[in-house]
Amino acid sequence: MFDDLRQAVKNIEFLADPTAGEVRIGSTAFLAASFVSAVVDRLSRRYPRIVFHLVTGYVETLHRELSERNVDLLIVRRFGPIADERLDFEFLFDDSYVVAAGAQNPWVRRRRIELAELVNESWVLPPPESVIGSVVMEAFRASGLDYPRTTVVTDSSEVRISLLATGRFVTIFPASALRFPAKRPEIKVLPVELPMARVPNGIVTLKNRTLSPVAQLFIDCAREVAKPLAKRK
Repeated sequence: MFDDLRQAVKNIEFLADPTAGEVRIGSTAFLAASFVSAVVDRLSRRYPRIVFHLVTGYVETLHRELSERNVDLLIVRRFGPIADERLDFEFLFDDSYVVAAGAQNPWVRRRRIELAELVNESWVLPPPESVIGSVVMEAFRASGLDYPRTTVVTDSSEVRISLLATGRFVTIFPASALRFPAKRPEIKVLPVELPMARVPNGIVTLKNRTLSPVAQLFIDCAREVAKPLAKRK
């Protein structure tokens, strides 16, 4: 009830000034630093007075934040069906995973690489028990390989990108992480075929919850930014 009242007040404020308002977005660290940042950049250019509150965390925590109405919407990956019937998922684009290295890494000069050739390299990867870590684990198992000896274990995308830039490390990234908010010339995708399914990314909202006009503007912009990716099958 209080949330509905708060939304009504925000709607009135939006009518008074459509260029101002607040939106609260929950997302994982990777998507926040890539796709969500691209949406924020585009929308903030059109409406410079909008304030964006961005909350990052694991998907389970984000679902709880949404259920408790601490955020307006989520931009997340969907690994299997959403168990909570109170939530709606709107597909934006499928994401693939790639092996990446710094531009100075010797492997960049190769035209084709088998995953097995990289097992003894210096890997920087998320923990195996994390969601993305489990996806990486499946990729190695499908190739008949054990999870590689990892030099650096971290969930931080910023740390992984910084280490790749040294030219000494390799990692596995969602492809979209290297496309948004701008392409990263210091990071190169290695020509490795990974036996991994594409993962859907989308918007999660609470059913029967009326979103503010500013939150709807964000959703519309997210669809716009995702449109070129959605066409890539």
